[in-house]
Amino acid sequence: MIVVDWGSSSLRAFRLNAAGRIVDQRRAACGVLAGTDQFADVLQQQIAEWSDPLIVLAGMIGSRQGWVEVPYVECPTTLADIAAAMTPIDAPTFPDRSLWIVPGVLYRAATPNGVDVMRGEETQLCGLLQRVDTTRHVACLPGTHSKWVIIEHGRIESLFTAMTGELFELLRRHSLLARLMAADNDALDVPAFVQGIDRARQPGGLLNHLFSVRTSGLTGALQPAQLASYLSGLLIGHELLDSQWAEQARGFRVHLIGSPALLEPYSLAMRHLAIAVEVHDETLAAMGAHALARHRGLLDDSFHNTP
Repeated sequence: MIVVDWGSSSLRAFRLNAAGRIVDQRRAACGVLAGTDQFADVLQQQIAEWSDPLIVLAGMIGSRQGWVEVPYVECPTTLADIAAAMTPIDAPTFPDRSLWIVPGVLYRAATPNGVDVMRGEETQLCGLLQRVDTTRHVACLPGTHSKWVIIEHGRIESLFTAMTGELFELLRRHSLLARLMAADNDALDVPAFVQGIDRARQPGGLLNHLFSVRTSGLTGALQPAQLASYLSGLLIGHELLDSQWAEQARGFRVHLIGSPALLEPYSLAMRHLAIAVEVHDETLAAMGAHALARHRGLLDDSFHNTP
């Protein structure tokens, strides 16, 4: 089968063998928000060399901006619930293939307007469920919108989102703070990053702390090449210290799931703050999609005769 984790900014495709192991993979900067709605053509270009008859898609491709909008499954939810809500696509471009989209997950908190959602991360969490027991677990999936999830007894119980990645990009590229930063320097400066984390632990709050990026540059306390890392440390530090998940996660090891570029700063920040962490790479999406397909019965010999 083929698994496509199709997000806002990028697409990751995995080819799996019958046992569910990855035998090939590729990545492209052709996310759902890349400015085209020719999703079938884009998919065909990416997987043209792969002939597998089953394709499972997850992520923003199932959103209102995507190929087909698939309704959310509400928390608490299980892998079986998510599999049951998978939706087939009528795709003439792929006459000999069966295409299915994984639904996102919605969480309604007790507070007014306390609604949170995710698309794509639920597939990675289904992969995580293949590796952990049925006790209580805390997962962090950093990204443009970082997700914090509580899992208990094999159920996704609750969800919390922090817009850390998007805020970093806005401030890094388009704010007054950006004028002091070295252009196109994305290498992590560890001392400056840790300094940002430590600043987040001090009184003042995020809005005040953000201005310290500017003053650190103006006074020469930090060099232009260090300021982006300091900003990253500030934002991730506040995410780890201020999020509502913190009390629920106390005493638990955090399962950190993501790309290498995000695993490095988040795992560094967690260890600096004495938070126990276990790292998982983003290939969990492939494992999760395989488990979903198995639960839905799509791996049977007859699956290609439906939908």
